[in-house]
Amino acid sequence: MIRASLDKQPHEVAAMFDDVAAKYDLTNDVLSLGQTRAWRRAVARAVGARPGERVLDLGAGTGTSSLPFAAVGAQVVPCDFSLGMLSEGKRRHPQLPLTAGDATRLPFADGSFDAVTISFALRNVQDTDAALREMLRVTRPGGRVVICEFSSPTWAPFRTLYTEYLMRALPPVATAVSSNPDAYVYLAESIRAWPDQPELAALLQQAGWSRVAWRNLTGGIVALHRATKA
Repeated sequence: MIRASLDKQPHEVAAMFDDVAAKYDLTNDVLSLGQTRAWRRAVARAVGARPGERVLDLGAGTGTSSLPFAAVGAQVVPCDFSLGMLSEGKRRHPQLPLTAGDATRLPFADGSFDAVTISFALRNVQDTDAALREMLRVTRPGGRVVICEFSSPTWAPFRTLYTEYLMRALPPVATAVSSNPDAYVYLAESIRAWPDQPELAALLQQAGWSRVAWRNLTGGIVALHRATKA
C-alpha cells in the first residue's frame, strides 16, 4: 500500500490513488456523510456548462464528476494522472473520453476550453502555482475556472470539531470502508495544510486569473472558487 507524503511527489500520489480507485467514490460518500453529491451539484451549477461548450474536468478520477457536464451536452474531457482511477472510470463510463495528464503540464493547446474545473484534487498537485497557470493557458479568453476544494470552516467552534473529526474519526472510518486507509491519513493531513479561502484566492490572482470570488459550502468545510480569464 502507498501513502503519499505532504511534499506530494507525483509518483507517490498517483500510486496512492491507483490503490483506492475501486472504492474511491463509495469511501468519499461515507466519509463526507453524503455531502459529496451536494458538492458535485454545486460545482455543476457554478460551471454552468452549456451544450457544445468544451469543459476540462481535472482530477476527474473515475469520471463521476464529469457526468453532469456530459448530461447537458457539453464536450467534457475528464483528465487525471492516476492510471488506476482512469482504468476504473473507463470500466464504469466507457462513453467518456478519459485522458491521462499532469495538471502542471497539461496535454492541451492554448485556449482549448470554455471552462476548466477541478474538485478535491488541486491540493494533491505538487506545484499549485504551475497548475493554476496551466489552467489559465488552456482556457479561452473570457472562459472560466471553478475550483472545489476543502477549506477552513468559518465558525471557530465548528472548525475545532472538524479538525478533531479529520485527525481522530476519519482514519478508523476509512479503515472500515477503504482499500487503503493510509491514503485517508494523508487526506486529513493535506486538508489541514491547505490554504484557506483568501489564500487560495490570492494564488488565483497571482496566476493571472481575473474576477476571483469564492463561496463557502457546508460552513466552509468546502469552498467554491471562481474566476475568469481576461
